[in-house]
Amino acid sequence: MKRIQLIILVLACFIAAADAQTPMPDAAARPVPAAPQLGAKSYILVDFNSGRIIVAESPDMRVEPASITKLMTAYVVFMELDQGNITLEETVMISEKAWRTGGSRMFIEPNMQVKVEDLLRGMVIQSGNDASVALAEHVAGSEEAFASLMNHYAELMGMEDTHFVNSTGLPDPAHYTTARDIVALSAATIRDFPDYYGWYAEKEFTFNSIRQHNRNTLLWRDPAIDGLKTGHTEAAGYCLAASAKRDGMRLVSAVMGSSSESSRASESQTLLNYGFRFFETVQLYQAGQELARARVWKGLSDEVTLGLDQELFVTIPRGRYDDLEAQLEMQPQLSAPLAAGVVVGKINVKLGEELVASRDLVTLSAVEEAGFFGSMWDSLRLWADGLFENDESEPESE
Repeated sequence: MKRIQLIILVLACFIAAADAQTPMPDAAARPVPAAPQLGAKSYILVDFNSGRIIVAESPDMRVEPASITKLMTAYVVFMELDQGNITLEETVMISEKAWRTGGSRMFIEPNMQVKVEDLLRGMVIQSGNDASVALAEHVAGSEEAFASLMNHYAELMGMEDTHFVNSTGLPDPAHYTTARDIVALSAATIRDFPDYYGWYAEKEFTFNSIRQHNRNTLLWRDPAIDGLKTGHTEAAGYCLAASAKRDGMRLVSAVMGSSSESSRASESQTLLNYGFRFFETVQLYQAGQELARARVWKGLSDEVTLGLDQELFVTIPRGRYDDLEAQLEMQPQLSAPLAAGVVVGKINVKLGEELVASRDLVTLSAVEEAGFFGSMWDSLRLWADGLFENDESEPESE
């Protein structure tokens, strides 16, 4: 018990040390008002780094994604680019099917040779359905085959309530998603493809002598907002996946089924403003940072360093940073051989009684097994310790 208490105190020191690298909290904690109530069918607001859900209303309701579908279309194409299967400079022969696709258009024409980069920007900025189909056909041979790739990546992202049948978002009973899944897709786009993500902040794109504006009107309202995608059909209503970054804190939102173009923008702005005003995100630990050391038996080394295999961020109400506490749960005995990356316990971070984060505590280095005599000596010591601990005999009373 004393060993665990000591490690907890050491971890608390690490949190205090991290304070020098994080923004100073407000002088006094402010009460957090109730989350805003919006008119949209479903919505969610999540912190990008910590993954904390700040606001949610029916986030798992299945809804039509409309043109927000193109987030996944772009993700698949970005992945093809990243894997070297296609390049931005190569040209795509525009099919009649792509040209005839209804809805929003980039205004490409049959048999036209168009660069992949132009098609991507026409889809991301102008929301061109024709560009979406052209890219799908170029990558997979047909839009139907491309939809299988979309569903493959959706499954990898854990988008459990999403299914795609086309690359555009045109209505289909088997084409659906949720606000929670759209936020997961948005975060994956930001995290996995930062070089391409900048296109989502571009306000206009000109192709074939036709200039069109980005339908995300928030790009003109708030310089912190840098994406992502709008969507609209009569059945889906007005939808918007948005993201903004202020003072190092990034939030991602999804508003699905709003009543108008203006309401989806104002409701998204309301969510983002609420998150930035009343919450803050701080990094407590870095990946690979040494947080503690533990005794190792039967090894060439007597101890092993412990830490996390990924960064740890927490999102908390503003002004509550000093109220954070770190607690450690750890295996009572570690024996060699011990590989690096082995889970040996957990770090739980609490704010009062609320558990705000829990991560696996892992070994940061390997410990090889000692030779015969070293292992035998530690085995005898462990046996002796166990013998004395189990001796509960008491002296006879006179």
